[in-house]
Amino acid sequence: MAHPSQLGFQDAASPVMEELIHFHDHALMVVILISTLVLYIILAMVSTTLTNKFILDSQEVEIIWTILPALILILIALPSLRILYLMDESNNPHLTIKAVGHQWFWSYEFTDYKDLTFDSYMVPPQDLPLGQFRLLEADHRVVVPTESPIRVLITAEDVLHSWAVPALGVKMDAIPGRLNQTTFITSRPGIFYGQCSEICGANHSFMPIVVEAVPLEHFENWSTLMTEDT
Repeated sequence: MAHPSQLGFQDAASPVMEELIHFHDHALMVVILISTLVLYIILAMVSTTLTNKFILDSQEVEIIWTILPALILILIALPSLRILYLMDESNNPHLTIKAVGHQWFWSYEFTDYKDLTFDSYMVPPQDLPLGQFRLLEADHRVVVPTESPIRVLITAEDVLHSWAVPALGVKMDAIPGRLNQTTFITSRPGIFYGQCSEICGANHSFMPIVVEAVPLEHFENWSTLMTEDT
């Protein structure tokens, strides 16, 4: 959950998000080192009055400033490609959920169950119980078991939407007529909030996503109750 004045990422709740945070720190350190070096060179050139009119070219310097940027890009690209591979990997998901974006709510279908479908609307501010979050609470949460591979099939009924939950490192476009796929594993129990991340009309800000990760036995009890209700 994000907090006021927060500068960094939300606490990671999935292995992929942990990798993304580590990659961010890695890339940021490279940027800081390069910026410090460039700033030092600029200050050194501005503050000195000495010049050398005999240096017209230098093969050694040209080789260095050609090879060094390439090495830096490789240093950034390799971990990035690894994370891209991890995000696209989908091996034997234990649960498949179909999420459909509408103006302006989400509908969910648990495809491994016969009658487990529901719509998820934002809870109006005037109906919020004390302690819940404005514009982030939904009347029906997406309940998933912890430490289990979850596959989410994402599409839209009308216009472009985007299914995004920052703490899980998940963001996938919902496109009418196209079925996109993403996967995640929740590493701990908790409630994780997201929102539609594609401008989709007047009530774009009122399409929250709430994922609740619970132990497997609690998920089985919830799915049984939801199936009986429908």
